[in-house]
Amino acid sequence: MGQNGDGKSTLIKVLTGVFPPDAGTLTLASRPIRPASPREAQALGIATVYQEVNLCPNLSVAENILAGRMPRRFGWIHWRAVAREARAALEVLQIDVDPGRLLGEYPVAVQQMVAIARAVGQQARILILDEPTSSLDEAETERLFAVMRRLKERGVAILFVTHFLDQAYAMADRITVMRNGRVVGEHAAAALPRLALVGAMVGRTLREGELDAQRPAEGTTRPLLEARGLGRRGSVAPLDLDVRGGAVLGLAGLLGSGRTETARLLFGADRADSGALTLEGRPLVLRSPRDALQAGLAFCPEERKTDGIVAELGVRENIMLALQARRGAFRHLPAPAQRALAQRYVDALGIVTADTETPVGQLSGGNQQKVILARWLATEPRVLILDEPTRGIDVAAKQEIMQRVLELCAQGMAIVFISAELEEVLATSHRVAVLRERRKVAELPAAELDEARVLRIVAGHDEPAEAAA
Repeated sequence: MGQNGDGKSTLIKVLTGVFPPDAGTLTLASRPIRPASPREAQALGIATVYQEVNLCPNLSVAENILAGRMPRRFGWIHWRAVAREARAALEVLQIDVDPGRLLGEYPVAVQQMVAIARAVGQQARILILDEPTSSLDEAETERLFAVMRRLKERGVAILFVTHFLDQAYAMADRITVMRNGRVVGEHAAAALPRLALVGAMVGRTLREGELDAQRPAEGTTRPLLEARGLGRRGSVAPLDLDVRGGAVLGLAGLLGSGRTETARLLFGADRADSGALTLEGRPLVLRSPRDALQAGLAFCPEERKTDGIVAELGVRENIMLALQARRGAFRHLPAPAQRALAQRYVDALGIVTADTETPVGQLSGGNQQKVILARWLATEPRVLILDEPTRGIDVAAKQEIMQRVLELCAQGMAIVFISAELEEVLATSHRVAVLRERRKVAELPAAELDEARVLRIVAGHDEPAEAAA
């Protein structure tokens, strides 16, 4: 456990031969080891599943699972054995996918499970899981946990990195806490209170209730962005939404319920084939995200690695992308102004970076998320759409981002907030629209909702009359 930037991922890279250690020793079963590459680490029995899916979408599921260890016959790849072994690895996790299909044809959650199946199939002695549940729903997470328990019983050592406190306490026997690149404590999980754990992570003592978000009073009641009958065939059924200035509209639902699809329609990333949008009462036609950008809409996407950051570019360049796109190619912002603007948002959002020229791919996940948020805030948007802005980041960084959302709301911005964590949606939103099976099934004030009721609505046991509101 530890905040973003505290050294967890770097430690994993040292253990797996990506980075050479500067000091100290590694031993495996009491024998010194020094893997010089991930391949050497795998040969030693160390298997790793990284936070971001590191697979090849242009290859089949089977090829991804068996990459680097394809069974051969007479010197040639034995494709029938490849399919058989891949199917066996998938069955361990109870994943019902076709090993012969391209991995890229499946959603991110399935790709994450395939990455885990690949690691499990390596007969590892040590399994390192870096945020393995960040793209999984509740059922998929429990399926993974069942596999982890079976592996523990077989004697496999598991290093589990997660930002979900419930998951840490559900699975861990011991919890090691890192802060600022150092180990600051190691505890038996059963003997470590949650507030003490979070306090160790942030470096100060916390009081009960301090982490609760304080939602400001709802601002203007007049909708800023309105969707009427907005839908896309095969993506999300026609729905109505009102996004009000000075208020947060939360979208809740299970993975695949249509939350992201709705966000993409609102921003023009996907073209709607039914319904209409209005902005301040005037028709808004979105032929592309550029139209949304010019209209004052901003969108932080769910997949920061593939749809958000440009890893090779610096923090400054990543922050400037949307603003420069809106200004156009012939209104280039001078370099000194770019640096000043980037530094302003680095300071405002607490982005941990050596300087604004550091490649954003070198930052932790939480700091990358803050860079994406800074990019859109630099455009001074009227409507901000946030799709899983806290996914895969630590408790303190989540709180910072949620607090920043509430501050923007208090300044009059209209915000759409999507999160798989219902607690976050209810703490941040003024109203919550619940989606199920790619349909909007309810919309209610957050003050009238609790987690249990939202789950009942999602399950279809409690569907209010104002579902079509």
